[in-house]
Amino acid sequence: MVSVYDIKPAFQGLLRPMVKWLARSGVTANQVTLAAVVLSFGAGLWLAIDRGTGATLPGLVDSESIPRILLMIPVVLFVRMALNAIDGMLAREHDMKSRLGAVLNEMGDVVSDVALYLPLVWIVGFDERAVILLVILGIIVEMSGVVSVQIGSSRRYDGPMGKSDRAFVLGALCLLLGLGVPAGEWVSYLLWGIVVLEGVTVFQRSRKGLAECN
Repeated sequence: MVSVYDIKPAFQGLLRPMVKWLARSGVTANQVTLAAVVLSFGAGLWLAIDRGTGATLPGLVDSESIPRILLMIPVVLFVRMALNAIDGMLAREHDMKSRLGAVLNEMGDVVSDVALYLPLVWIVGFDERAVILLVILGIIVEMSGVVSVQIGSSRRYDGPMGKSDRAFVLGALCLLLGLGVPAGEWVSYLLWGIVVLEGVTVFQRSRKGLAECN
């Protein structure tokens, strides 16, 4: 199935001059990985606390503050996607691979998604159950990709709803709502659609991982 991962080579090509400059400047792949995690936690914290209304407790979201808050999400997701691509290129193309880097890369992606997406349960118009299940299945999706390595297969990045796909869809959703498109039942349908496709992705990655070993 088609996935955002399919355009990754072209995106990396655009970033390559910056990656070379960062390598010459002494920036390491692990530093970039940690920067992406810090960015996600910072954005998630802002989403959970700062609503532009003076509120400091979850659950006190003013609908008039939603646009300003949600417009941050697609920007953060794009920057994080770029950072994730950069750390991988630094590791592969500039001899920065390490065991610590592999751990940070896999764990960082999962905890970053949790930190950034889970606070959406406090935003008006978002189905809390769908958001929570979306986050849980997102963890399982990434686990299914990593587990393939344990059985002798390659790390699986199959779609249709991997990390980058989730980021694209949720980023587009937040952009639309942030620009003033009225929230409604369609938001819940979209969120539950992501949940279903995450289930398909777990099956796809597990099936292809097993097939590669045969």
